[in-house]
Amino acid sequence: MAVPLSGTAFVLRSGSYEARIASVGATLRSLRHDGADLVVPFAEDEIRPSMRGALLAPWPNRIADGRYVFGGETHQLVQNEPETRTAAHGLVAWTDFAVVSASADRVALAAVIAPQPGYPWRLRIDAEFHLGSDGLAQEITATNESATDAPVGLGGHPYLVAGEVRERGIGDLTLALDAERILLVSDDRLLPERTVSVADAAAGGRDFREQRRIAGAEINHAYTGLGRPQGLASARVLADDGTGVEIEWDARCPWVQVYTADQSGGGEFRNGIAVEPMTCPPDAFNSGRDLQVVPPGGSASAGWTIRRIGP
Repeated sequence: MAVPLSGTAFVLRSGSYEARIASVGATLRSLRHDGADLVVPFAEDEIRPSMRGALLAPWPNRIADGRYVFGGETHQLVQNEPETRTAAHGLVAWTDFAVVSASADRVALAAVIAPQPGYPWRLRIDAEFHLGSDGLAQEITATNESATDAPVGLGGHPYLVAGEVRERGIGDLTLALDAERILLVSDDRLLPERTVSVADAAAGGRDFREQRRIAGAEINHAYTGLGRPQGLASARVLADDGTGVEIEWDARCPWVQVYTADQSGGGEFRNGIAVEPMTCPPDAFNSGRDLQVVPPGGSASAGWTIRRIGP
């Protein structure tokens, strides 16, 4: 029997929730509550559209020119996003993860990043998904199996949605994100320039501390200065009836990228809003900002939970 294009399929069920996981990229392929989508899904026998639901490791977002200096040595990665001349979203998005364990409501997957030009370290990446009454919890761990320190950043890339998934649909949705600061980026390459208050005019009206309709807002920016009631940050996407989806994460991710899919084509155009918890900001391999340096045998991790909310 042929393996689906998205890899080995895993179906998790718990109460009113159902999650579908694909082994390629340890990807969240769909998440539903009572049959309603909480993330923008894609088909089992389909190559994953863009980064929809993928795991980001050993860096999230972009590295300028794919080049960085670490440990006194210059490293050059492949520029896999030619339009921005950057190395984007890490090295495991198209890796076929192996199953470690699986049950009705839980699956654990693992893969190894082999030493290679541009990233000469061996990392084991473990991805665990657990579906329960509180939604889908995802935990990512990167373990350095090399003899020297390794630079590591982690993140996820779910596209959240409330109501029917449709082109241009997010303009009718409401976003709530308690974040004090936003990282401004260059228009052409989406690389960091400076961090400002979300209330600053330079932020371009991208302040969602008070929940409001997304409308025509175009966002492809990282936020920080996150509010953390009970130690957890969150973002919510809601329909007019108050139903929707929440993603929640802890202090291991002091950053979150928000993307309104304005660069996507066809039916993907603004059909969901990517909310991407990250352990570091874009281009951290160059800035060093919140970059984790993992010693031999050490680990870095991140995690988040996605759940249905509303009446």
